[in-house]
Amino acid sequence: MGLISVFAVLATLSRPNVQAAQTPTKPFFLDSRFELAAPLPTVPGVMVDTYSNGYGIAQQTAKADQLQARIIWIDATANIDKYNTEDKIVWLVHQIKASGFNTIVFDIKPISGQVVYKSAIAPKLTEWKGEKLSPDFDPLTFMCREAKANDIGLFVSMNAFSEGHRLFQVGPGYEKKDWQTVLYEPKPAIRLDDGPPIDLAVPFDKAEPGAVSIFTSADKVPKTDLDGFAIIVSKEMKMLSTVEGLALADGIKSLDKGSIVVYGAASAGAFLKQHFQQNGAVSFDTTANFVPISERPEEQYPLMVNPNNPDVQQYEISLAQEVVREYPVDGIIYDDRFRYGGINADFSELTRAKFEEYVGKKLTWPDDVFKFTLSQALSRGIRPGPYYDAWLAWRAQVLHDYLARVRRSIKLLRPSVELGIYVGSWYGEYSSLGDNYASPQADPGFWYLSRPYKAAGNAPLLDFLISGCYYPTATIYDAMVRGVGVGNCVESAAILTNRLVRDECWTYAGIALSDFKDNPEGLLNALQAACASSQGVMVFDLSHDIFPMWPVFAKAFAQPRRAPHSSERALEMVRRRRLQYDRQGLKEPPIIISAGTAGTGQ
Repeated sequence: MGLISVFAVLATLSRPNVQAAQTPTKPFFLDSRFELAAPLPTVPGVMVDTYSNGYGIAQQTAKADQLQARIIWIDATANIDKYNTEDKIVWLVHQIKASGFNTIVFDIKPISGQVVYKSAIAPKLTEWKGEKLSPDFDPLTFMCREAKANDIGLFVSMNAFSEGHRLFQVGPGYEKKDWQTVLYEPKPAIRLDDGPPIDLAVPFDKAEPGAVSIFTSADKVPKTDLDGFAIIVSKEMKMLSTVEGLALADGIKSLDKGSIVVYGAASAGAFLKQHFQQNGAVSFDTTANFVPISERPEEQYPLMVNPNNPDVQQYEISLAQEVVREYPVDGIIYDDRFRYGGINADFSELTRAKFEEYVGKKLTWPDDVFKFTLSQALSRGIRPGPYYDAWLAWRAQVLHDYLARVRRSIKLLRPSVELGIYVGSWYGEYSSLGDNYASPQADPGFWYLSRPYKAAGNAPLLDFLISGCYYPTATIYDAMVRGVGVGNCVESAAILTNRLVRDECWTYAGIALSDFKDNPEGLLNALQAACASSQGVMVFDLSHDIFPMWPVFAKAFAQPRRAPHSSERALEMVRRRRLQYDRQGLKEPPIIISAGTAGTGQ
């Protein structure tokens, strides 16, 4: 283990990659901000931002000790045809090793909730889009054997809280409906003056029998309903006039910009007629509607289950225990379904009872958490209730406590086994998903970081974290040249993750191979950016036309490196030094936040 002097670490924490010795006549800001970096020395380097890149003890330790993760991800469903026989696995692992990778992540539990290994608990995945996996064949057994024979690390990926695939209607979550997450799905509603809210038909600009409808175009209003009733509403949301019955047959004259028509027939028309008031106010509202995710009108492929359900938690833990007990894997990594189904999950009665116990009172549900709103432009928002911050923090704490349970349970079976998670790289949207993957000590300035939310940071429970920095642009320098937002690049995304984790665990930048189809130079730049800005790189995925790129990886990874997570004491030393400097009261510079794109890497 290479040693780093206190002075070197202090320098890297305060201003990285800038020489400490400066001539008195040359201010530091006259140095070039962008410098060439080549953490992969056998291929051309890239220009990195020395003012924000390179912070942290983990980053400097990995660099000094020549530790660098080089991970290939093998998705379970997309790659069945590449691992469904012993011979294919033998060839594949040999090829991965020959290309310079030092770690494999093998997805054994995709979002369908089925597994590819022989399980006594979960159903077996035997077919996907016409590709077969024999019920009697266990690819994990051979993957473990070949990984050991080729001296390459093997981690298994599991989708913790997804138990079905909605597109194909498969998975154990369909049989256990009480496990499914319950979503708060608002129904659009309208109020006429001081009248009660009435639900609106969706989508807009389309009539629905017996319902009140909104039309933004006059020529779409029905003309044949004898009992139809229409109210013309101004852009100031005032009721101007009405058209009804036979008069509708002549059509409504074109609307002024921003005006709308509120329309109904039969009972809906009668309601509108009863509550019409000349110049009366019109406002949009919502009414609460709670639906199991399998009944959700908006499509989402993962059938998410409720992390607050003790039966769900125990089931997921039992799968992790089964794998660690039966297979000599190096560890488990939870994929991005280690989260809630959205800000509107979970709103089941079970969750309500647990959250009310947490805050210590009965709530007006869901308004005391938040209420969905509908603007005049018909866009959806939320009105935070008095317990909105508590909701965010409580969900993060639930996931934190679950992760702690998993870690304890697998460490009891085999103390050397490691635990990691994969996340999207834009931390700014993760409060809505409940997964606070930062260090509790990190202070990045995001608006939702209440003290209880920060305390629920997961990083100390992990051995490593992979963030999906899935951008086709490699560096901040490149982003500026191309006129792209500087947050939308591999370097920025990886820097933010590294600073958020704050030396609690290793961080690795994930890149998407699909972003570099027929672009080997772009791929090399992304690999360099990832390794310059974190302690390694993860390439997703084997299925993304990887064959033309094997020589590219072999060239980039020509000089072998050990992965940081393969060193038994390296992370322990990093954490110890971080604690030492924190006790000395060393203050870090602010975390630079360059906004990324929502959904990146998810």
